[in-house]
Amino acid sequence: MPILCGKKSLSSAYAENISETSLPAELISQFTTVEYELQSINPVGPPAFMLVVDTCIDEDELVHLRDALQQTLNLLPEDALVGLVTFGTLVHVHEIGFSDCPKSFVFRGEKEYSTQKVQEVLGIAPAMSRQGLGPGPGGPGMGRQPALGRFLMPVAECTFVLEQILEDLQKDPWPCQPDERVQRCTGTALSVAIGLLESAVPVPKQGSRLMLFIAGPPTVGSGSIVSRSKKDNIRSHNDLLKNQAPLYKPAVEFYRGLSDRAVANCIVVDVFACSLDQVGTLELRPLVSRSGGLIVLADKFGQSVFRESLRRAFERVPDPAAAAGGAAAPGSQLQMGFGGQIEVLHSREFKIAGAIGPCASLKKAGPSVSENEVGIGGTSVWYLGGVDPATTIAFFFEVTNTNATPLPPHKRRYMQFLTSYQASNGRFRLRVTTTCGLWHCDAADHSPIAQSFDQEASTVLLARLAVHRSETEEIADVMRWLDRALIRLGAKFANYRKDDPSSFRLAPEFSIFPQFMFHLRRSKFLQSFNSSPDEQAVYRHILLRESTSNSLIMLQPSLLSYSFHGPPQPVLLDATSVRPDTILLLDTFFHVIVFHGETIAAWKQQGYQHQEEHVNFRSLLEAPQNDAQMIMNNRFPVPRYIVCDQHKSEARFLLSMLNPSVTHTSTEVASGQAIFTDDVSLRVFMEHLMKLTVQS
Repeated sequence: MPILCGKKSLSSAYAENISETSLPAELISQFTTVEYELQSINPVGPPAFMLVVDTCIDEDELVHLRDALQQTLNLLPEDALVGLVTFGTLVHVHEIGFSDCPKSFVFRGEKEYSTQKVQEVLGIAPAMSRQGLGPGPGGPGMGRQPALGRFLMPVAECTFVLEQILEDLQKDPWPCQPDERVQRCTGTALSVAIGLLESAVPVPKQGSRLMLFIAGPPTVGSGSIVSRSKKDNIRSHNDLLKNQAPLYKPAVEFYRGLSDRAVANCIVVDVFACSLDQVGTLELRPLVSRSGGLIVLADKFGQSVFRESLRRAFERVPDPAAAAGGAAAPGSQLQMGFGGQIEVLHSREFKIAGAIGPCASLKKAGPSVSENEVGIGGTSVWYLGGVDPATTIAFFFEVTNTNATPLPPHKRRYMQFLTSYQASNGRFRLRVTTTCGLWHCDAADHSPIAQSFDQEASTVLLARLAVHRSETEEIADVMRWLDRALIRLGAKFANYRKDDPSSFRLAPEFSIFPQFMFHLRRSKFLQSFNSSPDEQAVYRHILLRESTSNSLIMLQPSLLSYSFHGPPQPVLLDATSVRPDTILLLDTFFHVIVFHGETIAAWKQQGYQHQEEHVNFRSLLEAPQNDAQMIMNNRFPVPRYIVCDQHKSEARFLLSMLNPSVTHTSTEVASGQAIFTDDVSLRVFMEHLMKLTVQS
């Protein structure tokens, strides 16, 4: 009998329809994942969306943000609840249920407000009193009105009022001296908004989403990352390394406290940051990651990176419930889930050590949980919060069976992942993934392990581990740990003669793994050069939630070459791939770059593409642009699109990603462009790896 969600028996109503010719999906080996819609749990209402908007921005930027928010209202389901909080020097909670005139409640930006205080100021009843669970007569909720209908309303009922509020939205009016930063109370605004959602959502554990739109760093109140004086710089990598950022740790602790409240109330927190300066995503990251939220980082609110990413966050999929009901035109639902949880069940030969990704521990210990924690450990159940098709979690296990008690031949193992979440239509679903296989019992024979080695998945797992360790360890120590892991793998699975580097050979299953490690060591996830702490925090957040294929693109970008000599073809991520008569298309996941060689750029500048006799040249220019658009059409967040020419300033985006096989110090004559760097090339890296692996 198969093991289904930890049980070895099926319900009689389900089992009576099983026959040899009619097997359920659970008994078909090709179906490793089955998703159920739980009929035993009553559906809850539609999700709630709280828009938290920064008003300390320029008028032009405010126009773009206002337009994007108005378009967002059209993307929400008509029955979805929506609310609005704006902030600058003060926090304004808008009462959208009052349509006679604009009305808002004001909170001081430098103060900290508890949930009870927010309820008292807004005059709303606590969540428990609305459900008849207390407090009784004379309690703190007596005489107050529910928040639903005042501060949260269905989109269909408040669109006009909300659009009018957004249309009248003005820049924060409080004066600011030229040598001072604006007063921006981001932390207080988030605390008030979470307090409102804690009180306003009509059903416990009903999903809600808090979407923060911010244009600068928090400067007042809890969660501030810099003082108002422009004489004080925002923390840099060097400041963090030397513990010279006094506001960093208090801010992280504050936002982590908010994340505990968000997790307890199934609130997802998203951050859409548009600024040329740092805005505090480094400090906000624990709040976003633990709640399962998204981070989008752009320069301006008018950029397609922001506008298109915001639109794609509300993409829809067909509603299976509507289709099953026999509707003539099945409805659609948002492609997002709320209140996700994942539980891991497995056979007793190993224990769960931990998980790395957008999750938080639910602290469910037991005999199946390892004492050696990796990532977020000490539990077999994790809170995921907001989930979507891109959400990916890495799990790590510890084999507890020792060589002293070998497993019997043909012993099988299994793992089962139970993911439950609330869909955007209010129904609850359970997604069950089961995988099984044989144990390898011969400790002296490594060939089955080598043949089953997945170098792509292993690269992503090591990358996640390295990023997680870099949060608490020096980067130099993380680099040494990666190097030792690679040397140990080579010593165990490569073919070589002792002390003879030229004899070093790797099997095809391991052949490109050292190359992946080379690019991981040089990546923006571990190297802080040419990126701010905020940017690196966003890069790491996205790496820890994306799939294996997308993560590999981040670690080792793909490079295509276009020329008159044939169709587009993949080329090495190397300086020798830069040629004057070719066009390169680089996909780093965060950037999509079209790079014109020197000759191509000169022809383009002379306008040959506009002449009919050079139609082939025009087609050559258009081909990478069309392919770049196809890449960007299927990606979230939307990557930045860059078109550059060789020897121009923006060419640095491509050159910085290439293997520096040709540098300004190279003595050998080679094709390609010389890269001005002191980094070692892949060839030098491999020489050192082979030397250290084969030495006695």
